Amino acid sequence: MSDQHQSNLPGFLGVIDRSISRVESVLLASGVLLMAANTIANVVGRFLLGNSIFFSEELNRILIILITFAGISYAARHGRHIRMSAIYDGLPPRYRKILMVFISFITAGCLFLLCYYSVKYIGSQASRGRVLPALQIPVWTILVWVPVGFFMTGTQYLLTAIKNMKSPDIYLSTHMLEGYDEGEIEI
Repeated sequence: MSDQHQSNLPGFLGVIDRSISRVESVLLASGVLLMAANTIANVVGRFLLGNSIFFSEELNRILIILITFAGISYAARHGRHIRMSAIYDGLPPRYRKILMVFISFITAGCLFLLCYYSVKYIGSQASRGRVLPALQIPVWTILVWVPVGFFMTGTQYLLTAIKNMKSPDIYLSTHMLEGYDEGEIEI
């Protein structure tokens, strides 16, 4: 098993963590590669053959949605979301840990709520019957990645809260310890 997909969570939680890691990797890698190939093919077609690919913009819009919402989960996994930590950093370790658990649970709850509302929104889009002009696929199908991304990210924050409750250390994500790398400086 590659290092990238290992989890330091026990049992079933580790299985969930590894599964989300694999899904993120596949979605991000395939999304970026498809977008690059589509864009290159469109440029080549436009400048060498005189014709653009008629569905290129729509395909890139779909891939941007996929990459964005898979990327928020990836960023949560690696503790790379923007944090306002001035007050947090000034607290003693015990209170930072309590605050990290609280923040992780609240963030997970908000993301699961956004997942719920995005599923409802997709339902309303599906009932309208709109289709993409070039690809002729229903608009709601390109939005499926939104609740998937919110759910995976919410799960990441939930797992982070659990990891912090079980570990003596403070974690920003399931495998990212709080603190700065040797090369980083706190500003």
